Amino acid sequence: MKQLHEAKEFKNIKEIVYNSVEKFGERIAFVKKHQEGKQIEYENITYDMLLNQINSFGTKLYEMGFKNKRIAIVGRNRYEWVLTHLTNLLGEIVSVPLDKDLQIDELESSFVRSKADIVVFDEKYIDKIEEIKKREKTNLQEYICMSKLQGYKDIYTLIEEGNKLIETGNKDYIETEIDNYKMSILLFTSGTTSKSKAVMLSQNNIASNVYAMQRVEGIYETDSNLAFLPMHHIFGSTCIIMMLACGVRTSFPDGLRYVAQNLKEYEISVFVGVPLLVEAIYNKIQKEIEKQGKTKLIKTAIKISNFLLKLHIDIRRKLFSQVIEKLGGKLRFVISGGAALDPIVEKGFLDLGIQMVQGYGLTETSPVIAAENDFKTKLGSIGVPMENVTVEFVNQDENGIGELRVKGPNVMLGYYENEEETNNVLKDDWFYTGDLGYKDKDGFIFLTGRQKNMIVLKNGKKIFPEEIETLVNRIDLVEECLVFGKPDEKDKNDLKLSVKVVYNKDEVKSKHGEITEEEIKNIIWTRIKNEVNITVPRYKHITNMILTDKELIKTTTKKVKRNEELKTIFNQ
Repeated sequence: MKQLHEAKEFKNIKEIVYNSVEKFGERIAFVKKHQEGKQIEYENITYDMLLNQINSFGTKLYEMGFKNKRIAIVGRNRYEWVLTHLTNLLGEIVSVPLDKDLQIDELESSFVRSKADIVVFDEKYIDKIEEIKKREKTNLQEYICMSKLQGYKDIYTLIEEGNKLIETGNKDYIETEIDNYKMSILLFTSGTTSKSKAVMLSQNNIASNVYAMQRVEGIYETDSNLAFLPMHHIFGSTCIIMMLACGVRTSFPDGLRYVAQNLKEYEISVFVGVPLLVEAIYNKIQKEIEKQGKTKLIKTAIKISNFLLKLHIDIRRKLFSQVIEKLGGKLRFVISGGAALDPIVEKGFLDLGIQMVQGYGLTETSPVIAAENDFKTKLGSIGVPMENVTVEFVNQDENGIGELRVKGPNVMLGYYENEEETNNVLKDDWFYTGDLGYKDKDGFIFLTGRQKNMIVLKNGKKIFPEEIETLVNRIDLVEECLVFGKPDEKDKNDLKLSVKVVYNKDEVKSKHGEITEEEIKNIIWTRIKNEVNITVPRYKHITNMILTDKELIKTTTKKVKRNEELKTIFNQ
């Protein structure tokens, strides 16, 4: 039997929360930051306090007639977001987490499509809420604010009223039994409203995935976590429940610009992020090393420490303590998910003595399907399947690359009111992911790209744009890029590989001073030929480049919207 971490298996979120309250009652579950100008105060919410607030809020919602209803949540990552989501889950209320950055029409459409009865919203988005309220197109009967706001009910007043109801013996909410297998969360996949699908997840879906993660990832009650992943995204909300299951203390970030400051401020030891953010943190470390003229010194130190590591002598954190100090000094574990991570970045963190793993999953799988872990890691892979899921690659080509399909308790119930799409991806309990890849002899999974993104040349050769993008993105002047197939001018039935490059203005200025866009284009194009094309077979050579300083169109989880980008490219 392979060695795994001890973990207790639960069938629903209510059992997880009650178990954590029993084990970690007086420990801090969440830290709330209150800031007025330069005056900062921190409020600690213990596990006991969390459950009391959930029960009081839920009791009041029941009394208001919202038992068995649907509650949408719109807001930044903050304590009240988590409180609402957990209140929904512990009371058999369907939770509908919505993307706060949706345009008004899209947000309104999401309220309508999800048949939400109430919205709990962040005061920062009051303008969107008031506009939607005015239009009267939704089924929303109540608007509850996360903070006190004139003209609206607010969470904390309702908690006080709910607390009084409990004192008079009202146990209707507290004694609610959970149906583990019915729809409990309704989540929209990222994409435009017309394309986004509403995924139905049960509590058992989430609970089974939390258990599987606990078995392989070493997260402890002494850890401190920064909730950076957007919580309307399944990776973000499941991670919060995972942290609660482990007794961790969670804090909330002040925004992208303040990540380094927040890591130090809250003594963060565990950080979960998307590759874009993880790579940005890594690049910041590298620039700091470069600025101090220590690149050669660090490289030599890494060689020495890696040699000693083979002899089971680990001096990495002592040796690189000054670098780790720039990340707050306590960071020991980074998890990356949501898209492919450059193996160079993963190795970079490991070399410094910071444990780094990457995982893979989808909204439809609650989300984690596979991950590297404390027992199994291999650079460039997405790890091994979770212990309670089965993974297969089907319809393999001559190179052994096929579509990944998965079966397990984490697989969704289906797409809400969309039988056709459900039947396209769910067949005989197997969920077809649309991702292509292979499994090596040691059981590690390697993804090569999305089926729908694959570029097929006239001669039958296949190119995965994601693979080439990783190579282009390693050029320091490149902020991000998109690789695509462009019809060959000589043969319209064939494709030539092209790239749209977004250059990094600051990097260009610091390395080359004030130069024209034409000069920037020539420099980057030369580097693509010498650093990318030279490393790949001829049929994968990039033959054309578009240059811009404008960010690529993305979802709020920082995935590039390829189709929308391609429309702008081909309509130019």
